[in-house]
Amino acid sequence: MRSEERHQRLLTLARQEGRVEVAGVAAVFGVAPETIRRDLSELERRGLVRRTHGGAYPVESAGFETNLAQRVTLHVENKRRIAAEAVKLLGGAETVFVDEGYTPQILASLLPTDRPLTVVTASLPTAAAIADSANTTVLLIGGRVRARTLASVGSWASAMLSGFVIDLAYLGSNGISREFGLTTPDPAVAEVKAKALAVSRRRVFMGHHGKFGASSFCRFAEVSDFETIITDTGLSTAEAHRYALLGPQVVRV
Repeated sequence: MRSEERHQRLLTLARQEGRVEVAGVAAVFGVAPETIRRDLSELERRGLVRRTHGGAYPVESAGFETNLAQRVTLHVENKRRIAAEAVKLLGGAETVFVDEGYTPQILASLLPTDRPLTVVTASLPTAAAIADSANTTVLLIGGRVRARTLASVGSWASAMLSGFVIDLAYLGSNGISREFGLTTPDPAVAEVKAKALAVSRRRVFMGHHGKFGASSFCRFAEVSDFETIITDTGLSTAEAHRYALLGPQVVRV
């Protein structure tokens, strides 16, 4: 099997499964593990995957994005720790924007229910998960629903957000880098995220370490727009410090 054919099959497998393991793929392809490591390094150099210990997972781009079913199975423990840390920053906020995605969905389930709180979200699963709380008012912004993420996007969603002043926004992204800021593959998604950022007094970014250094098609924010970045310890102390130099506090959990 030629290297280009291996690269394509590796990328396809990573996108289908959410990640690939060096040992398993080497056995299937009938090549040495070192060959697969070189292949994954080349795919990482081209911005198509991110390497992890023993494997790699795909980088989301304009032509590829994981769906919600995949997101609820990847980096789950990291996402739970990140969400639990993020909810500590709620403070006295009375209105909160909760972004689409699995980590924000976890965070929403951890929000306090013993005091009045208004939660604004574009995510149908998030709205459904917290709508039965007696003290929580859920505002689901309208628009076209993306099948991949079950979140509303587009001009209707942005127009609704423009009428609010929100105390705290919890936002995620498909990639975050010091050079390109926060990015996402879909312009319609970027529009909603940018509007939520613009109408919020405080902004917190939540994302597992694999998102750092990755970039996608549409930029919607700068690193300096956030007061706090919360991630896991997979992001090195040195790299966390480099992001902190741009303005936000960086918390690793």
